[in-house]
Amino acid sequence: MKKTIILLVGLFILSFFANGFAQEIKIGAGAAPTENILKPIREHFEKATGIKLHIIASGPKVAMENLQKGSIHAAAVGLSFDDLLALMKREGSEVKDPASLQHTTIGRDRIVVLLHKDNPVSKLSKEQLKGIFTGKITNWKDVGGKDMPIIVVWGRLIPATNSLFVRHMLDGESVTKDILEATTAEDVKHNVASNIEAIGIGPIAVVDATVKAPEIPEISRPIILVTIGKPTPDVQKLIDYIKGEGQKYIRQ
Repeated sequence: MKKTIILLVGLFILSFFANGFAQEIKIGAGAAPTENILKPIREHFEKATGIKLHIIASGPKVAMENLQKGSIHAAAVGLSFDDLLALMKREGSEVKDPASLQHTTIGRDRIVVLLHKDNPVSKLSKEQLKGIFTGKITNWKDVGGKDMPIIVVWGRLIPATNSLFVRHMLDGESVTKDILEATTAEDVKHNVASNIEAIGIGPIAVVDATVKAPEIPEISRPIILVTIGKPTPDVQKLIDYIKGEGQKYIRQ
């Protein structure tokens, strides 16, 4: 009888921990929340709560579409809520019922320009950036660099970053069609790090020893977490962790 009780208690404990670690939050996310917040806190959040954090780095449009389909618990984007709604409309995926959505600010991000670490250029003005990214300036010697062609790297999976940069730096003008296409912010960084002639953009969290970020006019934005209705208890735990203990791990 005693052995049976011990066995049952053991099974209960195993079941408790198994169920605890079987919990999972699925977050669709753009580049800024992924690199600045979710990746840096993931391991620590999982250890602290026993909840697995599954990050789907899909960009804001797909994240919002998945949220409305119910396939993820929340969407994290590097835009204000109004800018997010405007982006979705421009992308042909307008949010049908904005009133059903709740959002909370979980951080801030600064968009940076990425250059190869051996590129001598250390500062770029708005006029120079506009010329480069619209294709009017095509050689680094025209902005104080070496005599070599400029390769514009453009990430197709970071539309929130792109749209904010275009609005603030290009005054809404189209980016040159002569680009080296990349996907995520990490992929943009990899392509810049691999080509001394390259230039790209991304959230500040992607900057490391493989690239450099020259001085540019500041572009900052909020990072928000969006849910349909009130956040689930697990998503609320994530929000509370990000705003509390997680602050020591966040890059911004």
